[in-house]
Amino acid sequence: MTGTPSTVAVGDPVPKSKVAAWALWDCGSTGMNAIVATFVFSVYLTGTVGAGLEGDTSPASWLGRTLTISGLAVALLAPLIGVAVQVPHRRRLALTVLTGLAVTFTASMVLIRADPRYLAAGLALLALTAACGDLASVPYNAMLRQVSTPQTAGRISGLGWAAGFTGSVLLLLLIYFGFIMGEGPTRGLLQLPVEDGWNVRAAMVMAACWLAVLSLPLLLSAQTFAGVPDNRPATGGGVLGAYRRLWADLRGEWQRDRNFVYYLVVSAVFRDGLAGIFAFAAVLGVGVYGISAADVLIFGVIASTVAAFGAVLGGRLDDRFGAKPVIVVSLTALIVISLTMMAVSGPRAFWVCGLMLALFVGPTQSAARALLLRMTGEGKEGVAFGLYTMTGRAVAPLAPWLFFVFVDFFGSDRAGLGGICLVLALGWVGMILVRVPGVRDR
Repeated sequence: MTGTPSTVAVGDPVPKSKVAAWALWDCGSTGMNAIVATFVFSVYLTGTVGAGLEGDTSPASWLGRTLTISGLAVALLAPLIGVAVQVPHRRRLALTVLTGLAVTFTASMVLIRADPRYLAAGLALLALTAACGDLASVPYNAMLRQVSTPQTAGRISGLGWAAGFTGSVLLLLLIYFGFIMGEGPTRGLLQLPVEDGWNVRAAMVMAACWLAVLSLPLLLSAQTFAGVPDNRPATGGGVLGAYRRLWADLRGEWQRDRNFVYYLVVSAVFRDGLAGIFAFAAVLGVGVYGISAADVLIFGVIASTVAAFGAVLGGRLDDRFGAKPVIVVSLTALIVISLTMMAVSGPRAFWVCGLMLALFVGPTQSAARALLLRMTGEGKEGVAFGLYTMTGRAVAPLAPWLFFVFVDFFGSDRAGLGGICLVLALGWVGMILVRVPGVRDR
């Protein structure tokens, strides 16, 4: 069936079915990433597949190097994707291709046996999945304009983040009870064998199906979304032509509003601080605060639930008071809580402070995305979110680098929190200086 896309006038409510379809993709993508990159497959690679690896480089080091290459690839390709999806109808095509690749790479992880000879292939699949997920966020984030009005952007952005956190919780529970729970030669309610990593490998198929199913509503309906067309002539010249257009757009934005480009840099810094919290929370919880490895998974479930609640609450506060106050207050809370964690000890302190951190992470992420949308000119969503992803990746080594610098200098893993606090503080100072659209623009 063919037809013209429906249009939504500025200020008119967007059908809830379209908002739900948009949010479900985030539910599927974030849940899959939690399994692949954080809690299950990455741990399987470094702890089981890479066990007994010959050479001086550890599996964890190889994982870090691989993800660094993946991040650099995203930094180079995200602007190109952003240029390509300036035209709304291209967003569905780009999102479909990238989502399909992520599903394929994740499902292929079932082939990675518990043998060091499979480590390189497993790392490659992990890197490719991570890159596709990051690049898919460019057309997905650009669609926020098509499923919201200026008055509801914050609320719907928060809903998307909440759906993502909810997806993490649900899929973590499914994987834990179905594939991981228990002891002995078989695990989970499905009683899958541990030998050769079969229970983990089967869980990757489950994660791939999770994303495939939850992405279908958006991929099948996105062509009916309203959008602001890009009426400029297409840029030829392939990749070089796309970069020329990107540079022209960036110069145009700099001339139109240097504050917009400044916000891209500032948000990249504090978003890297948030990524640092996620990256090192489990490591510190086990190594410094004494919680068990099993409790880390339970903590992840509860923290994701708290973060989802925070994202919804933050979205509503965003629509009422604006994104900047939400970001500044949330960053202030994150800094204070992180500093407090440096002075306390024990599992109970980790649980309390860790869940408080989760509460303020959601609003920061949601408001940051909504503010970028409000600062973006009509029809420029693709380029804006391409740059948003690129700048985020460009500073991605900052938090991990400062974390290890502080650890090495002070001789304590706990001191690494000081490095993360420094990144958050830099983002806080920068955010104070950002000028945001007025109430009527929101």
